[in-house]
Amino acid sequence: MKTFGKAGDAGRTAIVLSALLIFAQPAANAPAAEYPENNTEYRADTTENRSAGKTEDTQENGRINAPDDLPSCYNVCDEGRQPAVESQGEYETCWAFTALSAIESRLMPRQQLRFSADHMSLNNAFTADVQDGGDYRMIMAYLAGWQGPVLEEEDPYGDGVTVDGLTPAVHVQEIRYLKGKSTEEIKQEIYTYGPIQTSLFMSRATTEEGSGYYNPETFSYYCPDEFKVIHDALVLGWDDHFSRNNFKIEPPGDGAFICQNTWGTDFGDGGIYYLSYYDANAAQGGLAFSSIQTKDNYDMIYQTDPCGWQKSVGMGSETCVISNVYTAKSDQMLKAAGFYAVRPDTEYEVYIYPEDQIGGLPSLSAWIPAGSGVLADAGYYTVRLDRSLAVKQGTEFAAAVRLTSPGTSKPAAVETKHDIYTQNVTTDGKRGYISKDGEIWLSAEENFDANICLKVYAVQE
Repeated sequence: MKTFGKAGDAGRTAIVLSALLIFAQPAANAPAAEYPENNTEYRADTTENRSAGKTEDTQENGRINAPDDLPSCYNVCDEGRQPAVESQGEYETCWAFTALSAIESRLMPRQQLRFSADHMSLNNAFTADVQDGGDYRMIMAYLAGWQGPVLEEEDPYGDGVTVDGLTPAVHVQEIRYLKGKSTEEIKQEIYTYGPIQTSLFMSRATTEEGSGYYNPETFSYYCPDEFKVIHDALVLGWDDHFSRNNFKIEPPGDGAFICQNTWGTDFGDGGIYYLSYYDANAAQGGLAFSSIQTKDNYDMIYQTDPCGWQKSVGMGSETCVISNVYTAKSDQMLKAAGFYAVRPDTEYEVYIYPEDQIGGLPSLSAWIPAGSGVLADAGYYTVRLDRSLAVKQGTEFAAAVRLTSPGTSKPAAVETKHDIYTQNVTTDGKRGYISKDGEIWLSAEENFDANICLKVYAVQE
């Protein structure tokens, strides 16, 4: 589904595709699958947490924990962390600019980097271009798969072409998907992890004089009516005292998020505007980029899912086990595993099975336990192994994760063809498995026509 970025200077109407468009049917005996909820249908220099078996939510420019009583006003700009105000021009790229601006701010003020929206929108694994828009799944797949981000100077914006062969300037190792958060919870995320990306119903038409939603005198926006979201916003902070009287239509109460747009400095107060807490469409979902690492944190990423989380599958209960088999490309040490949590409060257990040649997968009881924990938010996570495991070039190894996601019988994220933008997905040469309990394994490729979203990170010996 592609619904972000449809509110650029060209003022195009959003094209909202159903979440159930084109998808591959599972084999007759395989459990059913569901698509990840996407709020549009509904979108360096670090101090690492080196605790084994734990996620890499670093706090290089954030705070370990937000206080119970947050300040009534907060703005990352006051800390020297405002990214450049971008202009998407005639292209539908607000989603890319917003995501990259959030990462840039996360690294500031220590690092002043500017990333390429051209590369993110054109050089990802999807069959989309700069006029097609994007969504949260595209963003997570591009960043989690180390397809980017690359520097703006390496792939400048606006020419409609991209540069191949570039490598990421940083590694994004954790992205939290924020759905159903309260205003206070969103503030906590911003205070802890920096600006977040969210979506709303906004376009050139809805901000024109006479539209009723935007007040250019106070740079404020409030839409009381429910619509499909078609634009992205970077939420820099908040102001509880921003008066309800500042809005064109008076909301039920005071307070606004401080947002940055992607229409250049001519819009709002130099690109900044105030979004009412009570807007009917904003902040229903979002992304927080909670771990950004240096590009040399790992030497190798093993993965089978360049398009990332496209739907969810399971074995009929809240728990299932997923696995991928890989062949070592050199003598390496396995250091971490990366996977998606499809729901908040997902419990995980990571296992590794090193073997010269792996035929059928053994019972999970024969594997090496490598870490466990609970993930408060849905999203993509990297988990450090309890201990490094050596593998030799040409030998096989497998990673597995037992996932328990409350409230769903489909706790596993998989990559599959399901719309016009995922037609490049292939299961050829992939060896992914899914199991109810780690005893009997089903091929993901044969039973779901899908690839397991489970990455492994390694360093050279």
